[in-house]
This record gives sequence, structure tokens and C-alpha cells, in this order.
Amino acid sequence: MPELPEVEHVKRGLSPKIEGLTIQDVTFSETVIKAHDAGRKAVVKGEGLDSFKYAVENRVISSIDRRSKYLLFRLGEAEEGMLILSHLGMTGAWFVVEELGEILEDRFRNHVHVIFTLSNGQKLVYSDIRRFGEMRFLPSEEAHPPLAEIGPEPFDEDADIRFLAALSIPKFSRKPIKEAIMHHSVIAGCGNIYATEALFKAGVSPKRRTDRLSLKKKKELFQHIVDVLHEGIAAGGSSISDYRNVNGEAGGMQERLQMYAKSVCPVCQSPVKKAVVGGRTSHYCTTCQR
Repeated sequence: MPELPEVEHVKRGLSPKIEGLTIQDVTFSETVIKAHDAGRKAVVKGEGLDSFKYAVENRVISSIDRRSKYLLFRLGEAEEGMLILSHLGMTGAWFVVEELGEILEDRFRNHVHVIFTLSNGQKLVYSDIRRFGEMRFLPSEEAHPPLAEIGPEPFDEDADIRFLAALSIPKFSRKPIKEAIMHHSVIAGCGNIYATEALFKAGVSPKRRTDRLSLKKKKELFQHIVDVLHEGIAAGGSSISDYRNVNGEAGGMQERLQMYAKSVCPVCQSPVKKAVVGGRTSHYCTTCQR
């Protein structure tokens, strides 16, 4: 699943291509139409396809923001507050093309589910192989309560203070540290890949209970989270399987990963252990991480 660096990279790729353009038309794949007709809201959530189409057509895409792993396509004037909320799920991808044939990989081109025709003639295309992603029209951010539950962006000025405060709450203090830092109310956008890398760099076992970490070690861990997320953005994200940027390119962070999905520790050469923590497979070194 794309995490903060991948979503940030998609945002940066989309912004110069579509900001200031008007959505002139929206079309949906037969797969999405049939699913909605059958009462299953595939891809477009929260309302019917006709309502979504009516709400967004003839709206200007004024800007694109990222909040945790969500993309927020702002529509119209800022005071209006309208937006399209997008989550990529496992295999979602956005492309900006003149023709669908410009999407080079068959698996993405064959699973296009929403096409926004823009005022410059280009197409803003959403593809999703497994259809676990979603998009919603929202009259305001307040209309989608899960957004309010998201913790601080890791690059915010006071994110470290809020991170430490969240870890001290009983709900998280008694959990394994990896489960805590992957929760979006503790810190935004840190999923399995980047949590694994940050814990390895900090020398902390993913299974270690949060309240058994010193304040100093928690501060060190926060800085490693920030650093590895910055590194992921600089590398264009991690393309472990299906992530692609708006140009159809894979990221390069997977080549820099030291612990995620590895079999041998790069530091001590010990075999890497695996355990399920917070419902996700965790890779760690029992020698280097305590």
C-alpha cells in the first residue's frame, strides 16, 4: 500500500499538470457502473455515480494537498471548501495523458475506472487493479470525520511533541511500538515499509512495548521516522509491487531499504526474523534491534 512518500510524490507530479484546469466531464468504467448498479460502491464511495459527476463537473481544480496517505483535490475557491478525496488503496494510480494508450503497462491501462476530461483536452485518469482505493466528493473536510482523527504530519513544527504525547496514552503505551507508530492518530503516513526501516535505524524491536522505551529512544525513533520518510520522497517512493507515479515510473526507494523484506541483516549478517505485529508482517534483527 502506498505510504506517505509515494502519495507525496504523486501529489507533486499532479500539481503542475492539473492545477487551474476545469473538470469538463467524468466517465466511469463498466466495472464501476455495474458494481454501483448492484449496490456495491466500487472506487467512488459515499454517493452514487450521477451525484459524484454532477458535483465535480465544471469545477476548477484549484490545488492538490496531501494529508497522511490521502490526496485532496481542492475544487473552486478556497472558501467553498469542496474537494475530491482520494486514497490509493493497494494498487491505485493516477495518470495525466492525452490518450489512454500513453499508459504503457497493460495492468494499469486495462483497469482504468475513472476519467476526468480537463479543459486543456488532457485526461486525469484513475486506475486501480484491485479496486481497493476510493474517491469521494466532499463539501468540506469536516464531512469526512476520519480526516480529523489523523495525527500530526511528521514534518510539522510540533509533530515530535504530539508524537510523544500520543505514545504516552494508555491505548498506545501498552502496544508494541511498531503497532503504535503505524496508527494514523500517532503520526500521519508511516506504514509498514517505513516503520520497519525507522525501527531498524533506531535499533528498536518492533515487538517492544511502547512504555518500555525511554524518552530519549522515543525521540530518536521519531527523528528516524522523519529521516526515512524524507529519503523515501527523495527516492520517488517505494515500488515494491504496484506503485507508479503520474508518469508511469517506478520509485527507487526499494533499492535503499535495509530491513524491509530482507533475509539477512546488512549490519551483523544475522538472519532476519519475521513476526506479525499489528496485523502486518514485520522484519527485524534480534541482534541489532532490542
